[in-house]
Amino acid sequence: MKILSNIPPVLKNKYVLTIIGFAVWMLFVDRNDFITQISRFKKLNELKSSSTYYDQKIETAKTELEKRKNDPSAYERLARENYYMKRDNEDIFLFNE
Repeated sequence: MKILSNIPPVLKNKYVLTIIGFAVWMLFVDRNDFITQISRFKKLNELKSSSTYYDQKIETAKTELEKRKNDPSAYERLARENYYMKRDNEDIFLFNE
């Protein structure tokens, strides 16, 4: 019984023990514990940054589309540069850099 006499009376209170137990449960044991919340917050920040990256890519694609709508030769240039298409009387030479 000497061990129990060293515990402060505040910690012997059942309400304080309940609050401490609840706090430990919520911070470390629960499904949505503190460590999980931190990792979710980091993941959210990563997703937000990738969202801004893809928003920029969408904007560049929209501007390219507008350029192609206004310039009919842009389709030919796109086909030649990206898909290596050619006219009937042409030859294509590819060089590796």
